[in-house]
Amino acid sequence: MISLDLHPEARQRNIERCRERGIVLPTFAEMKDPERAPAAIRAKLASVGLWDVDPLNLFRITWRNEPVGRGGGFGAVNRIEFPRALTGVPARIVALVGKWFPTGAHKVGATYGCLAPALVTGRFDSTRQKAAWPSTGNYCRGGAFNSALLGCRSIAILPEGMSRERFEWLSKIAGEVITTPGSESNVKEIFDKCRELKLERGDDIAIFNQFEEYGNYLWHYEVTGEAILRVLERLLGPRTRLAAFVSATGSAGTLAAGDRLKASHPGVRIAAAEALQCPTLLCNGYGAHRIEGIGDKHVPWIHNVRNTDAVVAVDDADCMSLLRLFNEPEGRARLAAAGVSDDTIRSLPLLGISGIANLLASIKLARACALGEDDLVVTVLTDSLDLYRSRLAELTEAEGPFDREAAIRAHAASLAGQGADNVLELTERERRRIHNLKYYTWVEQQGRSVEDLDAQWDDPGSWRRVQQQAPRIDELIAEFNREVGIVR
Repeated sequence: MISLDLHPEARQRNIERCRERGIVLPTFAEMKDPERAPAAIRAKLASVGLWDVDPLNLFRITWRNEPVGRGGGFGAVNRIEFPRALTGVPARIVALVGKWFPTGAHKVGATYGCLAPALVTGRFDSTRQKAAWPSTGNYCRGGAFNSALLGCRSIAILPEGMSRERFEWLSKIAGEVITTPGSESNVKEIFDKCRELKLERGDDIAIFNQFEEYGNYLWHYEVTGEAILRVLERLLGPRTRLAAFVSATGSAGTLAAGDRLKASHPGVRIAAAEALQCPTLLCNGYGAHRIEGIGDKHVPWIHNVRNTDAVVAVDDADCMSLLRLFNEPEGRARLAAAGVSDDTIRSLPLLGISGIANLLASIKLARACALGEDDLVVTVLTDSLDLYRSRLAELTEAEGPFDREAAIRAHAASLAGQGADNVLELTERERRRIHNLKYYTWVEQQGRSVEDLDAQWDDPGSWRRVQQQAPRIDELIAEFNREVGIVR
């Protein structure tokens, strides 16, 4: 569970820091329904840019931001539906859009889910400690952003092979940027760096490890899960059923939304997507891949494996091919010739590389399960093209111009030709195999106990107890805000 024990002295220092900086903290309830935010804050947001380092933007940690760069209000959940002309499958595939969060990615929410409980209890002292954010990409961006809002020092930790856009932005926001060897597959190297920092600096740093922090799980369970349920209110009907929720594993935070969906739609499949080049869940595999931000070679502590129904492995070459197809002029012309509407083509830059992977995994699952036109598959677009434009330039340099022939090949091989291969529907035995993989990372390397590992499997109540913490956290946030005294 998330520790909610109070540390009065550090908590008081956090209150004074927030008072000095004019910070009001949103509750989970306000992130789910931003219309519940104080009217004074909603009014001030009319003059604030989405990416501005302004404490008011804490109230834009929601799926319901108006899709504009400055001064937007709140509306419906941002989403896109992919037509059959694009996907090639009869099932309806709908994705939540992450671009319209501060920092351009939904991970800013996961970092807040980790930071807020620590801040309002005093478990983290924003005046004395640096906040360290180990990540394979967007999580450390969100953590650095939230830290900057608080005026506390931050450490962004990420692999050296991530996109140039990430490093350029972090150099302006994070107090310290540490690169580790490798790319998105090299998570152990990130953990090793965290251990090294803790030994060097002791209590001067607080490490918010997204792969084990239940605040990450809880934010997605509450906020992303609620956003999907709101979308379903509009899309489900007498004939349409929710068939599946698909998300790349990454830190496993987003998969927690599937747990929320399964509570109200027991028949839904929860499918975890990963890279074929590093098929950790599929076949205990190893390797490296180019789907940025879905770090692997381990099973995150916060992955509720017992509630996962399928694993889908996606070829990273298909993802990079579609990055060009969706955004290069000849690729867009090819899609138009295939009957894809102009509106859909204009929306495709909303997909970053991991978003493309989630789309492909949704298509593969729909084929494998023979889903029809009455079936709905929901997935998530973590970020957008904005964080990968340098990758397009690199692909052009490495492979040459994306001409008409290249577009035809990409469309045929990576999209229209997407099959049902590398999809594994999980039996109880397969689930247990995947769960047991946690042992090597979390017990042998990170010092967790075997008893806690077994409890995750044997005691479903251990997950329910985390899920039930949101109201108490909201009470603590509300009390903290009252003592700060800015908005009454």
